Amino acid sequence: MPDVKHFDPDTALDTAMRLFWRQGMDATGIQDVVTATGLNRSSLYATFGGKQELYRAALRRYIEQRSQPAFSRLAEDDRGLPALHDFFAALIKARCSGAYARWGCMVSNAHAGGENGDPDIRAALDRHHAELREALRTALAAGAAKGQLRPGTDPGAAADLLALLAYGVNLRSRAGADAGELTTTVTAALDVLGAA
Repeated sequence: MPDVKHFDPDTALDTAMRLFWRQGMDATGIQDVVTATGLNRSSLYATFGGKQELYRAALRRYIEQRSQPAFSRLAEDDRGLPALHDFFAALIKARCSGAYARWGCMVSNAHAGGENGDPDIRAALDRHHAELREALRTALAAGAAKGQLRPGTDPGAAADLLALLAYGVNLRSRAGADAGELTTTVTAALDVLGAA
């Protein structure tokens, strides 16, 4: 008889994703995952492999569900600087309020944690960064086409700056920074890029 799963792997993966997101990979043991999902170790291992494989799957899920939709919305929004203001406002709201307040971003947390030593995880983080940078560059190029950027502003270099700002928002919010303080910082950065 084939082994029949008596649980939903997607639900288990979502639970593991939230656990790794909140606690990080190093601070999360398999027993934590067992307790959170209600599954036994053999079911977890048979479905996902070890902790490292489960973390990789959880990180992919996070990027697919949370990062990529936000990047797509930004890249498809041709308003330029107003789209960037909205992107950062949504980021700050997500990081400072609601069910996942003060968790930061699972990707930013991975950049700062020991998990980035895994070549597969490092590759996922690098792809994520390239997608973030490209979405920001696209929005900046739209702003440049509308005359919204300061003359001589390089959309690629500005995108690098704004990507670092996004990581900073994620990490500072996890450390308890106030939404108003983060908004002031983001507004100042975007104002520097704007045409005088």
